[in-house]
Amino acid sequence: MFGYYFELAVRSLRRNPVLTGLMVLAIAVGIGTSMTTLTVMHLLSGDPIPGRSAQLFYPQVSPDTVRVNSLHPAELMAYRSAMDLWSAKRADRQAIMVDSQLKVRAPGTNLPALMQYMLSTTTDFFSMFDVPFEYGSAWSADDDEKHARVAVISSDFNHKLFHGENSVGRIIRLANTDVRIVGVLKPWRPSPLFYEVHGGRMAGGDTADFYRSPQNIFTPFQTGLEINDGNFQQFTCWRVPETPGHLKNAACQWVWLWVQLNDSSKVADYRRFVAGYAEQQKASGRYTQTLTAVPSLMEWMTTNRVVPGDVRLQTWLAFAFLVICLCNSIGLMLAKFLRRSGDFSVRRALGATRGAVIAQCLVEAGVIGLAGGLAGWLLTLAGLWLVRRQDVAYADLVHLDPSMFAVTFVLAVVVSLLAGALPAVRAGGVAPALQLKTL
Repeated sequence: MFGYYFELAVRSLRRNPVLTGLMVLAIAVGIGTSMTTLTVMHLLSGDPIPGRSAQLFYPQVSPDTVRVNSLHPAELMAYRSAMDLWSAKRADRQAIMVDSQLKVRAPGTNLPALMQYMLSTTTDFFSMFDVPFEYGSAWSADDDEKHARVAVISSDFNHKLFHGENSVGRIIRLANTDVRIVGVLKPWRPSPLFYEVHGGRMAGGDTADFYRSPQNIFTPFQTGLEINDGNFQQFTCWRVPETPGHLKNAACQWVWLWVQLNDSSKVADYRRFVAGYAEQQKASGRYTQTLTAVPSLMEWMTTNRVVPGDVRLQTWLAFAFLVICLCNSIGLMLAKFLRRSGDFSVRRALGATRGAVIAQCLVEAGVIGLAGGLAGWLLTLAGLWLVRRQDVAYADLVHLDPSMFAVTFVLAVVVSLLAGALPAVRAGGVAPALQLKTL
């Protein structure tokens, strides 16, 4: 019967092309606007490192004089606290890190000095976060210990400096220090830049900055501190540093740590370890009171509200507009089906049940939904193209993946069936005798 109802639906839609076009347009516009914003929301709020995020945690230790509020510790740590936790080697993998800007030159090229972001970290960063390599590899743990003058560079930076060639072994100059390239990354664009998420829960925090590109240069942690000494920015301090810029012994929060814990028992043990460390710092007189936390990656992203507020608002507005389009579609379908009361009455007189008439109308609504879904998909592609033209950090990430492609058509059909439900019931409830008298 479905094939028969489908054929009847196509004939009916061809009979009234203007009304059909209006119904398809109403659904398409609603689907296009809602799916554009829903796709952006989906991309910005997704798991940045699937399969690994549940094992990644962000330790926090700070004195109670430096905190976001009465419940949360400061989002970064003092150098001494981060190094103490890192040196204890209590996690399966761990990476201490800080970023900074500096001038970069490539001897033997004609390029001028470039200002670039450098991430100073430890070798576990690459394995812990599944960072892919095109050439070479990460530096070794021994390089961390020896403060080796080595670096890993991004794919984009390798193309800019060396035209994408294998640059392992080449020399670049960071500030006034020559370092040797040991690895070149494949194109890598986590969304968001999860390992740098902090500051989102503070008033005025710019969450859009979480979607910028990764750093182009990665160096061993201590190597980076020595190369760019005096040029690191403190996040916050609970005492004024004696020597601004030289922060190793300062009472300032400016570095951060990520750890990988492979099972729940290790998570519980590590949280006890961090709490115990804080108690030791109180006992030693370094802190009077402390606040600690060890949230998981997804908990940390939720806390920092990584999805920009304007994207959330646009999503709500788009779905409100979809409801308006749904109401318009209900009115158009109601007018269309009631105009065919005579046809339905003849079918009822020939033995069709009320349910059969309702099924016929719903199939017709579904066909309209499929047509609206196709048009809505095209409008969604146009909407995403416009988003990519905007001056926002996440613009280059926006695309329609297969799951959202499927959602587009499912949503279009569901919306059209919802719009057609009331008109179908009304059409099925028409008294055949009254209509047949008018024929």
